[in-house]
Amino acid sequence: MKLILIITQSSDADLLISNLIEKGFGATKLASTGGFLREGNSTILVGVENDLVDDVLSIVGSTCKSRERLMSPTPPGMMESMGGFIPYPIKVQVGGATIFVLNVERFEKV
Repeated sequence: MKLILIITQSSDADLLISNLIEKGFGATKLASTGGFLREGNSTILVGVENDLVDDVLSIVGSTCKSRERLMSPTPPGMMESMGGFIPYPIKVQVGGATIFVLNVERFEKV
């Protein structure tokens, strides 16, 4: 058995959960934060038998697409200290997923 940890943007998490459930996989969603964008992430836990790992990874790949977004490079609250200088927005990659597949030594449901 494997435990799959999927870290994705919160905006992708609900659709991913729906797609996993539609294909018969149970999933648990945890709110988390991280990354340089300091935006909300979701960590999704999925327990599956070894032969189903690729099926889950396929669903993640088709749901959590990477995309470009315009972001201000200035953190909130820094504009005042920059003398009114407003930098141009920059393109950053967002979306996608970070996935860990872990061996499960023991699983019990009580």
